[in-house]
Amino acid sequence: MRVTIADVARIAGVSKTTVSRVLNTRGDVDQATRAHVREVIERLGYVPSSGAVGLARGSSRTVGMLVPSLTWPWMGEVLQGVVDTVEQAGFGLLLFTCNRGADSVERFASQVSARAFDGLLAVEPEDTLAMLTALHRKGLPVVLIDDRGRHPTFPHVTAANRDGGAAAARHLLSLERHRPLVLTGPLRFGCVRDRLDGFGEVYAEAGHPLDAARVVEGDFTEADGRATVDRLLREGETFDAVFAHNDLAAIGALAALRAAGLHVPDDVAVVGFDDIPMAALTHPTLTTVHQPMRMMGETAARMLLARLTGEEQPDTSAVLPTSMVVRQSTVGV
Repeated sequence: MRVTIADVARIAGVSKTTVSRVLNTRGDVDQATRAHVREVIERLGYVPSSGAVGLARGSSRTVGMLVPSLTWPWMGEVLQGVVDTVEQAGFGLLLFTCNRGADSVERFASQVSARAFDGLLAVEPEDTLAMLTALHRKGLPVVLIDDRGRHPTFPHVTAANRDGGAAAARHLLSLERHRPLVLTGPLRFGCVRDRLDGFGEVYAEAGHPLDAARVVEGDFTEADGRATVDRLLREGETFDAVFAHNDLAAIGALAALRAAGLHVPDDVAVVGFDDIPMAALTHPTLTTVHQPMRMMGETAARMLLARLTGEEQPDTSAVLPTSMVVRQSTVGV
């Protein structure tokens, strides 16, 4: 059951107005009372709603956003979609990062009850789903962006990863590439399994099931993509295509193929996933599966704002379509 401001007031032995003044860091509450109320808030795990935080001064009209890092290649697109939507609705944005891992997450969690934001958008960092679920259950509106296929019990926005993998397979098969190397991301992510399943099913249906020796788990980095392709070439593995589960790994594969004296796409075609800005600047330019990252930010922000402005909606998900962007790494100049 959701803990309310009335529960905090009753257990602390103060009025709801006093609790609100503590939440709003008003100076007209003595230090002992403030400390006592804070202790009760922490003990009960109370997360203030926008109405509770704004009881003394009105709604904050501010949205919080938790992201793993600002260095992720597509993070700028997500943020731009969020900012455009939030600012158009007259809300502000508070940004939190998890650059320092568990320490950052712990600090964020300890600050939630004291922060004057009405709801939270989150691009899921590692090991935060339980925390985000708990915040949602305690009454804080939360929308997750890029759920990595984990399908939480609160609203979330993701891309059609399985369809994207299938589209990459159909494109390569249309070019008669029957021996693909697949560079996956970490298989603990549902989105990675979805991309692999969609890709593998299309190849199997065409009579060319994937060879397990040519499906290699990676870590989404350029260095890993380059090292994996380089190692397999030195071991004598043969393949006529590479499907990398993100563009950075695909860019690493391009570098390894070039260093080995192979021509792309004549000898090996390469397909990535994401369509980050760098994909249009590689040599050759990178064919990739486009994820609508800005639209994902916009959609998540609209879902959260609908809840904050009283448009009650069921806890649901939004799955946005992916699309192929064909460039020189599969079809040449």
